[in-house]
Amino acid sequence: FLVTIFLNSCELLNEVQKTATLSKCGFRVASAQNITLAGVNVQNIKQFSDLTILDGAKLTNAVLKNQFPLDLTVNVEGKNPNASPAGMTALDWILFIDNQQMTQGTLNQAFTIPANNGTANIPMNMHFDLKQVLSGKSTDAIINFGLNLAGAGNKPSRITMKLKPTINVQGFPITYPGYITIGTDFTGLK
Repeated sequence: FLVTIFLNSCELLNEVQKTATLSKCGFRVASAQNITLAGVNVQNIKQFSDLTILDGAKLTNAVLKNQFPLDLTVNVEGKNPNASPAGMTALDWILFIDNQQMTQGTLNQAFTIPANNGTANIPMNMHFDLKQVLSGKSTDAIINFGLNLAGAGNKPSRITMKLKPTINVQGFPITYPGYITIGTDFTGLK
């Protein structure tokens, strides 16, 4: 009986320590990759003349369907300055591009950020329809927005996110009380 209580106490202390450690970690948007607009890989498109005939056909098809699906992977990097690892079991997120909310979701995957300034990459795959998000905008504006996201044009888009991590303590999920906003510089939970 005492061994069971001791083991449960050690597990609880370990989970509480991971919580305290996570609160001192920093997060940032490290990169966006695999960016496709209506099935067109836009990461290497710097101007409209870079589009192939097939790319033009895909974009024309999107115009006809009145849909502009955007797919991308946003890599969030966590950095842990602590002497012990930090962990989380889930991450609620909201994606903003140029200060406009695009989509939101939950990543139900456990991550551990190594100790002593260790970093961990947290990839988040996202899919949404730019036409719905940017309702009221012209087709050209939507296409330009998608191209700018990959750095084309003269004003690359800015990605920011709001994050709310969750950890499990004794099997019960505990979610951080509010969202933290992150950009390309490390931002902590405090």
